[in-house]
Formats: sequence, structure tokens, C-alpha cells
Amino acid sequence: MPHRCNLLSPLARLAHRRTALFVLTAPVLLGTLATAAGPQPSRAETPMIADSPLLKPWPGPHGGVPPWDQVNADDFLAAFEVALELAKNQIDAIAKQSDPPTIENTVLALDASGAELERVETLFDVHAGNLNLGPIPEIERVISPKLSEHADRVIQNAELFARIESIWQAEEANPSSPVRRRLVDDRYQSFVRRGAKLSSEDKQRLSAINSRLASLFTDFNQNVLEDEKRYVTWIEDAADLAGLPESTVAAMAAAAAERRATGETPSAPASRWAVTNTRSSMDPFLTYADSRELRERVWRIFYSRCDHGDEFDNKPVITEILALRLERARLLGYATHADWRMQRTMAETPATAMGLMLRVWPKAVARVREEVADMQRIADLEADRQGTPKIRIEPWDYRYYAERVRKEKYDLDFNEVEPYLQLDRLVEGMTWAAGELFGMRFEPAPEYPTFHPDVRVWRVTDAQGVVTGLFYLDPYAREGKRSGAWMSEYRAQYRSPSVSIPIVSNNSNFVKSSEGQPVLISWDDAVTLFHEFGHALHGLLSQVDYKAQAGTRVARDYVEFPSQVFEHWLMTDEVLGRFALHHETGQPMPSELLQRIRKAAQFNQGFGTVEYLASAIMDMKLHTDTTGAIDPAAFEREVLAEIGMPPEMVMRHRLPHFLHLFSSDSYSAGYYSYLWSDALTADAAEAFEQSPGGYFDRELARALKEHVLSVGDTIDPAESFRLFRGRDVDTTALLRKRGFPID
Repeated sequence: MPHRCNLLSPLARLAHRRTALFVLTAPVLLGTLATAAGPQPSRAETPMIADSPLLKPWPGPHGGVPPWDQVNADDFLAAFEVALELAKNQIDAIAKQSDPPTIENTVLALDASGAELERVETLFDVHAGNLNLGPIPEIERVISPKLSEHADRVIQNAELFARIESIWQAEEANPSSPVRRRLVDDRYQSFVRRGAKLSSEDKQRLSAINSRLASLFTDFNQNVLEDEKRYVTWIEDAADLAGLPESTVAAMAAAAAERRATGETPSAPASRWAVTNTRSSMDPFLTYADSRELRERVWRIFYSRCDHGDEFDNKPVITEILALRLERARLLGYATHADWRMQRTMAETPATAMGLMLRVWPKAVARVREEVADMQRIADLEADRQGTPKIRIEPWDYRYYAERVRKEKYDLDFNEVEPYLQLDRLVEGMTWAAGELFGMRFEPAPEYPTFHPDVRVWRVTDAQGVVTGLFYLDPYAREGKRSGAWMSEYRAQYRSPSVSIPIVSNNSNFVKSSEGQPVLISWDDAVTLFHEFGHALHGLLSQVDYKAQAGTRVARDYVEFPSQVFEHWLMTDEVLGRFALHHETGQPMPSELLQRIRKAAQFNQGFGTVEYLASAIMDMKLHTDTTGAIDPAAFEREVLAEIGMPPEMVMRHRLPHFLHLFSSDSYSAGYYSYLWSDALTADAAEAFEQSPGGYFDRELARALKEHVLSVGDTIDPAESFRLFRGRDVDTTALLRKRGFPID
């Protein structure tokens, strides 16, 4: 489905923050950090901080590994201060040098500068996303606007921009190579789009806007984390567990035990089970719990996050963010925020993206009507049999009755499937598939430090045994970890001026099982696991010269293509036959069960497409609005009524907790990207399905690696896809994939 990644997936906050800083542009010093964050280091302490492991080159093999075992969170503020001053000096040296501007002494020097800042940001951003506890939230509130100011200072450095513009003009007149010309053009256009040519007065206002937005993004994110922590559904009566799979009940018991261990007990100490306020906990409960009253309670808690009118309510934050985004866009010469954000994307304009969404929307809504009719029929029959009042299908009923329909139509109950979906075995399966397709090998590396005991590490080698990267996996939900699933990049791949191997991680929020029991995940979670690994492969298989073009640093509406296409390997005979093993018997998933899963592949596509598209259309309408004063609650109601949102469901992400849009600029006016990329994905999947070797066709796998996974941003994404597929994308494949009629 086109919504697997949460917030900053496939790139974690680190990669997106780097994008805002033009990948590896080093910031300049704006003065000492705010005293509100706590005591600042004295001059006497500075030498000690300068020698901090937060700043120093990483120790160990393969160009160094993150020194998680040496990180002290209390040192982050002081380390940032030192790193910023070092970065300032390096930027000044590049901008003020007397040598004529060249790609090497300006563009590549800019990419290589700020190494200390890059290291401390990497370590801090992982903490902010995975261990947002103790001093981290307050540090983030202080650091975020400072980093925004840093990026503005780089862009507004007139001497630096003059050098870049001179190089750009020379490359336009006489390109040194297509790759270097693209590198220079991207850098130059980024500076222009972000205000390098504005007047001094406008630059000052732009910096103020960006700084305020950075603070608001942090507030939005912290509010969501707080609301997810505060609200838990506690269950005391075992009768209320009726319908739930054993693995879900065990996970709820483990969640309750963990809350009790940390002092977060309910008022009634007899509560033995907990449904936490995360999607991984909510989704299976709404799918299987027979108690309609509890389903409604869990649903309301989850979908009302940050919409309670209290100190953590995000609606005022949204209103201010939208007004500032519109003001910024106009300052930069664009009609709307969407027009500004969609420069340098495949779609290019809001109208093009909206056109694709509105082509699919009515087909998806029509399918929802069919799905609801099937569900309502079953609900009515149950009421007649039981002699109870009939109900009308509501949003908290959709998943539950959809499973009843799936069972009736396809003789498929995902309760039958889950015992075969052991997390550890599926991890083996996805890494094995990468080996079969791309010649990669994943060797456990438990000797490397990690930031939490849950995290595992692998060395990635090629067919000759040469280490080509490191892969970290952090699979479980915990307090202080943001919800969803995402890929992070700790270090980019590049070959010039030296060689660097990539270090990437996947981060998820699967619910832990009881002690000693295997972790069983849902089919949907298994798809998410493979999706995020597709992003990881995009980073690990990168083979470019310059880090600014490495891996996932591609157009926003292209970056989801590699991850979405890798989802398809989960359902292959080769993967499920070897790795979908029953957790009790060890037997592989029966072939007839796999066939039933395949036959039901297009089931419930109305629900999945509508909940996603409603969020994507909402995003585009928010960011093409020109009023500058939006009431989020009213706007949400009005847009959903305007487009004809089925009353039996809601958007996947309601505005008060829509992290993709409001915890950074990254996916704003860009949530459509999942659908855009899925058009490419559907066409690519058909290529494998029609090939002699199926999904393990060696020649097609080689083409995918050579033309998509390894090239980063060295070529235009449309050309990248064309080289892989042999032609332009056939968008009707998207409709075929979802089982929708073709115009």
C-alpha cells in the first residue's frame, strides 16, 4: 500500500534535515545556544567537549561505526556549539578563498565541510526519533531553530553563492560531465529556491519564518509523542479479549507489564492487558476484537490524538505553520507552498499530482461502497441470528467486518496466517532475497555498539566478501520512540574524494511478545518490514561519486519506488516457502494458504486507497490554499465533504497528528508521492511477473540495481525508470494492481 512509511520514511529525520541543509552543507555559527536549554559550557570546558566522541571521527572498522556506547545525552548542547563554530570557520574559508571558483574548491568542499556537525547531528537525530526521553525533547526544541538559521546563513552567504553561480554558469556553457553538471545545477537551484537572490530585508524575514517553523515542527512532534504516551486502553476482564489472536493478547499483556514496571499503572491494578496508542497496537485490536464498545474506545483514542483542546492540542500549531508556509512561498516568488515544494519533482506542479489522485479517487470510493455493502450484509445477518439490534457500519467496525468478508469470499482468515509470520524469520527472508537478487550477504555483527539492546547490526558484503555497508534494525515500540516505520541514514556512500561505505537503519514499532516467545507480526506489518528494507537497499546499493547524489537523495515522488517494489518479494513462493514457518511446528506455510492470500490481494483496496488518498488530497488542498488563515478542524470537515469521503471511514492521518506534514517540511505537499511512486511500482512489478524468471529474474534484478538502486540522483528519475523498463511508465498498471476499472 502507498502509505507504509511514517513521518520521514524512507528517510529518517536526519536525512530530511540534511536535505534542508542541501545534504551536506555545513551551517554557520549564529551565536551560543539559548540559555533556556540549560547551562552552557564554559570556555574552560570547550577543549574537553572538542574531544567528545560526539564530534570525533567514529572509531572502529569500515571507516568507523557510530559510538553509541560513548554517547552521553547531556553533552549534546555543548557538542553542537563546538561543531557550529568549526563549521563556521570552514564555510568562511570556502567563501573567502582567493582561488577562482571550481567544483572541487567550492561545491565539493562544501559537501566535505562540517564533518563534526554531521556526526553530532546523526547521533542526536537517532536519539530524537528512537529515545526521545530525559533531556532530548528540550534539547530538540533549542537545536531545531538554530539548525534552520544555519541553513539560511549558508544560503544567504553572498560570497559563497557568487562562487556557486559562477560555477553553474560555466557548467551550463561547457559541461564537464552530465553527473557533475547535474550536481552543480541541483546545488545552484537549491540556493535560488531558498532565497539566495532575495533582498537583505526579505532574507531577514525568511530566516525568521524558517526559525519559527523549526520550533513549531518540534512542538508538533513532541505533542504527538506525549499524547501517544498519555492515552492507553486498559482491559481487566478476559471476556473483553474475545476474538483476538493469542499473539495479540500476549503482546497486550506484555505492554501492560511494561507499563506497570515503569510505574504507569491504571487506577484499577487488576488491569492485565493494555492497548497502547500506536497503530501497531490499534490495528489488530480493531481487526479482531468482538467487543464493539472497546473497538470504538480504542478507535476514538487513536484518531483523536492531539485534538483534545489541551496543552498538547496541535490545531493552533497547524494554523501557524500553514500561514508561515504561505508567507514564505510568496516571499520566494511562488503562488503557494505546494508550488514551491514541487519544484524539482517528477510531477512538477500541484495540478499534475492532483490529476492523478482525482483519477483514482472515484474508483476507490466506488469500491468502498461495494466493500461496505458486503460488510453491512454480514452485520445484518449476525443481528438477525443473535436477535440484537442492527448496527450501521462505523469507522471502528470497518476492519472487523472486512475480515468477516475476507473469510467469506476467500476463505482467508489472517489469524491463520500470523502464526507463520515470525519477525526473525522474515528478517532472514528479506536479507536472503537481497542476496539472491543483488549478490548481497548479511553477516550478524553483534560486536558493534548500539543505542538500545533491541537493536541488531549486520555487515553487508558483496559476492567477493568485501564489506560494502552496515545495516541496523530497531524493530520494537518503546516509550520515547515515535510511531510508524522509517529508514535512517547514518552515513552516505560516496567514492570521491575518498571512499565511504553506507550505514543505514530500519526502525519500526512492532509489539514485543512475552518473554521467550517469538514475535509474530501481522501480514500488513510484514509488508511494512519489506517496504522499509527496500529503502535500506536503496541506500546500501548506492554507487555514486558524490555524497550529495547518494542513495535515497532523489526526487520526493520517486524515493518510494524502490521501497514499494520490494514489498512484492514478500509474497513469493521462494520467500514464504523458506521463511514463513509456523512458530510451533516449524512447518512452512501451506501452498494452498499462500494461494488464498494471492487471490485476496486486491481485497479491501477501496479502504486502503481511500484512507490514503483522503490524506494526500487534504495535504494538497491545504498547501494550495491562499487564505493564510485556516481553521484545521473546519477545513478537514469541509474538504472531506467536498470530495465525498465515505462516512464509514476516516483519513489515515487526521490533521492534528499528521506527522508527515507538520513535523518538518519534508512530505508537505508531497504525500501524493506514495501514489505517484506506486504507479512506477505497479508497472515494474508487471515486468517481473511477465518475465521468465518471475520475481527472481536475474536480468531484471540486474537492471533494477544498475538503473534504479545504484544511481542515486545522478540522472533524472524519469530516465532512470525508462532505462530499467525500456519505456515510459504505463500508469494503467496502477489501476490493474488495485483491481480498479481502467478508463
